[in-house]
Amino acid sequence: MRTVSEIIAASLLLGLSAGFAPGPLMTLVLLQSLKHGVKEGLKTSLVPLVTDLPVIVLSLWFTSQAAQLRPLLGIISLAGGLFVLRLAWQSLRPVVPADTNSTPEPARSWQKGLITNWLSPNPWLFWFTVGAATVLKARQVGWEAVAAFFLIFYVLLCGIKAIIAVIAGKGRAFLRGRIYRVVLQTLGVALAIFALTLFVEAWKYFSPSLQKN
Repeated sequence: MRTVSEIIAASLLLGLSAGFAPGPLMTLVLLQSLKHGVKEGLKTSLVPLVTDLPVIVLSLWFTSQAAQLRPLLGIISLAGGLFVLRLAWQSLRPVVPADTNSTPEPARSWQKGLITNWLSPNPWLFWFTVGAATVLKARQVGWEAVAAFFLIFYVLLCGIKAIIAVIAGKGRAFLRGRIYRVVLQTLGVALAIFALTLFVEAWKYFSPSLQKN
């Protein structure tokens, strides 16, 4: 059983990585900020608060149903490790700023954000692997750990994207700057280490089955 401090540490790492990580939603936040202004970028940064709810409910139901099947939990932990490793790679590779030279169009930030996030594999992969598993482990600690996980995760996820929207609305230099690259690379290394812990956890779930065979 994990402690509250371990759940908080996991939520900090996952929230920071989700906030800074390049991807469809980050690209849309940048495009909306650069094309239509900071207000539209801020709207887009808040989209996960709406789109993630059904994904979370489905992922928690699925994972709770698998709670009695250790090999299935092993598969979920393994998939979570691979997904976090993918996030690490995305953080370590060079950042390509969004293209803003296309023809202006209506903002429609909420519509674009909802469609982008629901059709993006990232929220689904995250919640059906490492996200739901972490929430269920937090529940074993207590509801305060669950509340802390969601609060910290979404404050960082949406807050960082909102800050980047403001910066992008003022100019593109930050996205090419050394500080942003160092933050991403540091998160990439931390995520890779976190992925290793998930692989170890997957092995623990698999090992009883392997020993029986």
